Formats: sequence, structure tokens, C-alpha cells
Amino acid sequence: METRRYQDVNVQVIDRCKNGDNRAQYELYKLYAKAMFNVSMRITNDYAEAEDVLQEAFISAFKNLHTYKADASFGSWLKKIVVNAAINAIRKKRSELVPMDERLAEDVADEVDEDDNEWKVEQVRYAIQRLPDGYRVVLSLYLLEGFDHAEIGEILGITESTSKSQYSRARKKLVEIMRAPHIVAH
Repeated sequence: METRRYQDVNVQVIDRCKNGDNRAQYELYKLYAKAMFNVSMRITNDYAEAEDVLQEAFISAFKNLHTYKADASFGSWLKKIVVNAAINAIRKKRSELVPMDERLAEDVADEVDEDDNEWKVEQVRYAIQRLPDGYRVVLSLYLLEGFDHAEIGEILGITESTSKSQYSRARKKLVEIMRAPHIVAH
């Protein structure tokens, strides 16, 4: 089977970066910084930490740009670096994934009332920020970043079933937070 190469729209800028062109690095930074900051922010849930992660990720990306093989978009490649840097930042804060009782994973059901459909984006964002780190990270990686549970397991060093369990618990906790009478978006 032949390997497909992805033709990135920014291939010239990437090539200039590989050749050490600082202006090209800045162009690439401007193209991706906002989106990658948002990824970092969703995972770290801390503005200053997200900024640090973003800088660390770009430094790492530029240092390792020679390893980019264009078998996926540059954005996807960079996103994995950002996600790993954000996860490492959380680990440095000595946050641990919330322990799960594996047998409860299948018992958690989607319990959404018709009234819950009226939730506003700000309320959901607020509730996600209130989740414990482990829940928030798995939920963000799965729902918002599009990783599957096998990939999440690999990134976090957990089993696929633990990722599924964390996600299931995160959804349940999110609904619980959303249903609380005091939920107010700031």
C-alpha cells in the first residue's frame, strides 16, 4: 500500500521554516496561534498556563519541524504537540485523573431533559471549566478536539476503556453542573 502525502496549503511557508527563515516562522505562528491557544485553553483551563503551553509547543514544533512528513495537515501535527504540551503542564501541576469505577461506565445514561436544550453556550463553557481536570481533559480531547478513545488513552497513558469511562463520567458531571440552580455564566 502506498503512503499518501498531504498537500498542505502552507507548504511554502513550512519549507521556508525548515530552512531557518525566522519571518516564515512568524507567519506560521500568526496562522495557527489563535486556534492552538484555544486548544490549550480548553485543556489547561488557565489563561497564563495556556499561553505558556502555546509558546512551548511552537518552540518544540520549530525545533522538530524536520520530523513533519506531511502525511497529515500541519495544523493536525501542531495540534498534537499542543495537546501533549497541555497534558504535560497539567501533570506538572500534579493533577491526576479522577479515579473511575470501571463497572459504572456502562451504567451512565444520557439524561437530558427537554428544558436542557435551552442551555446557552456560555453556560456550557462555564460548566466545562468547573469539571475536575481529568474529566475536562478527556471531554475536551474527545468532543472538542476530535480524538478517539484509543488516541486519548495513548496521549494520557491510560487504557481506552478508562478514557471511555472518564468521558462518560465527565458527561454525567457536566449535566449535573448544568442542572444546578446556581449555574451562571461569567
